[in-house]
Amino acid sequence: MRILIVDDVPDNIRVLSRMLVDDGHDISAATNGRQALKLAQTCDPDLILLDVMMPDMDGYQVCAALKADPLLRAIPVIFITALADVEDETRGLGLGAVDYITKPFKEPIVRVRVKTHLELKRQRDILERLSHIDGLTGIPNRRAFDARLDEEWRRSIRSGDPLGAAMIDVDLFKQYNDAYGHLSGDDCLRTVAEALAAALKRGGDFVARYGGEEFVCLFSGLDDEALAAVVEKIRASVEALRIPHGDSSVAPWVTVSVGAALRQPTPETPPAGLIEAADLQLFEAKRQGRNRVCLASAPA
Repeated sequence: MRILIVDDVPDNIRVLSRMLVDDGHDISAATNGRQALKLAQTCDPDLILLDVMMPDMDGYQVCAALKADPLLRAIPVIFITALADVEDETRGLGLGAVDYITKPFKEPIVRVRVKTHLELKRQRDILERLSHIDGLTGIPNRRAFDARLDEEWRRSIRSGDPLGAAMIDVDLFKQYNDAYGHLSGDDCLRTVAEALAAALKRGGDFVARYGGEEFVCLFSGLDDEALAAVVEKIRASVEALRIPHGDSSVAPWVTVSVGAALRQPTPETPPAGLIEAADLQLFEAKRQGRNRVCLASAPA
């Protein structure tokens, strides 16, 4: 696992690095608070060992900045500092640190506490992943999608890339359940989910079950033409499954309607607007007869 060590004294970094590398961990290091915050965004540490007394930006300020960032707040922080008063330790723990080790630190204590908090993080990560998986289809759920949308919106603001979304609805799914039963309906949703996931080839593309028979996808860095091509591929991949649907007025097999939208994220616009735009296009696809794609381009 990766540990970020933050201390303005290089000798302390060397000592801590040596003992933790011996335990099999990857180490990143920073000698000031601002460098630490930048590294935390790029190296994705599993744990941060943080000194308090540093020039310009002290460890308390660094910890507060970490906990204020939605993408960094879950990283556990252990203070390693010469400040040994109860008030200092209380302040550090109150800012969200998980532990507080005083200098001069003892190697066995540091190693045991690091091991303990890394194991706790592993367990939290497992529970977090499970809470973001849809129990029926095995793909991400609505909660995972909401988190990913917020993350991708922020990333697109920084990069200037457009962000696309597609809302996907299994056509006349109630009639399918009525005709074939809910167990077959569950099998149908699992098969559709697999097809949607298989249709997304780029690493940054994301698909989730939105609820019921609705699915949602996110795409970064696509223009209108590319987005239209990928959502049509999604629609066609489900139709190609040829899952029989004798009670459908659209086709003899299961189909989907897709509404897609493209937006240029800005700090002033909420990400929910992208989903609302895609949902409006989904409504239009259904109105036009289903088993089709409707797309809204990014506003000029």
